[in-house]
Amino acid sequence: MIWLSEKFAACLDVPWTGVENAFAVKGEEYRNPPGANRRTLRFELAGKGYFLKLHWGVGWKEILKNLLGLRLPVTGAVNEWKAIQRLHELGVESMRLEAYGAEGWNPATRRSFVITRELENTISLEDYCADWAEHPPAFVIKQQLIRRVAVMIRQLHGNGVNHRDLYICHFLLQQPWGGDDRNLHLSLIDLHRVQLREHVPLRWQVKDVGSLYFSAMGIGLTRRDLLRFLCIYHGQPLRQVLTQHQDFLQAVEKRALALHTKGIGDE
Repeated sequence: MIWLSEKFAACLDVPWTGVENAFAVKGEEYRNPPGANRRTLRFELAGKGYFLKLHWGVGWKEILKNLLGLRLPVTGAVNEWKAIQRLHELGVESMRLEAYGAEGWNPATRRSFVITRELENTISLEDYCADWAEHPPAFVIKQQLIRRVAVMIRQLHGNGVNHRDLYICHFLLQQPWGGDDRNLHLSLIDLHRVQLREHVPLRWQVKDVGSLYFSAMGIGLTRRDLLRFLCIYHGQPLRQVLTQHQDFLQAVEKRALALHTKGIGDE
């Protein structure tokens, strides 16, 4: 199975007929995690930048290890393909799909790929907020970003989507931006581990929000900022959040502190 957007297909010198075409693409290696059975390349076509994520079989040993650890294994690009489509349906800004393909029925050996258009003129929130602790931003800047991130996560969790790698480095902010909400474009990326279901269990909500909080610990956020986030995330005033979601708040802080102690791990 292979799908190409009309614009992407029109730029190709030779029509793509299978997954082997994607695996033959030459480009700049952007990511190649050891032992992960996937690799990401950046390449250009007709003056536009693209990211190609290749997946090949992880093997039954890795699949069983994940299942025994009560984790769903990522066996191909289909997860990211479906996740991007779902985010677009929900109105959550993300990557733009250009191509997808898969071959083989065996999840331990199948090959697949997904191609997205490069998000131009963007900066990750991790880099954008890097000096906030020493040089605090204007109040409106921090307020708008906290609000937008909280709304995005509420939209995901309220519609059965959890990210599993929810760190501020995975939010890309369109530049330039001066604090106006109408011109704020924030895209969520790195969706290969996203889970899609009818309802997100509470423990996965805690993991997402706790991971996000952990990744923002060094940028000078206050407890008031965290509470502002939670009010928007829950869609309730502060009094209700503190009385109805105290356990959630404590679990989020526990998760963040645990990650701070041991570092980020695959969960």
